[in-house]
Amino acid sequence: MPAHELHANSASPFEVLTPREQEVLALLAEQLTNEEIAERLVISRWTVKRHGSAILRKLDVPTRQKAGRLHRGKMAHGG
Repeated sequence: MPAHELHANSASPFEVLTPREQEVLALLAEQLTNEEIAERLVISRWTVKRHGSAILRKLDVPTRQKAGRLHRGKMAHGG
């Protein structure tokens, strides 16, 4: 089952993400580029790309835009 469709008894589909992936996701939700995220987190662009791929896989979404929308929705609901 995709992480964004987990049952209500699970606290959050975002729990499958590491703390660093959660940081990257928050910046993706702000629509930052990989380069901007790398600069902000002081990591390489390759590392940002790797985290981004893991986020998409774990949340079972096809694009970073969709992942960002999920995160913004979470934040709008007090997540």
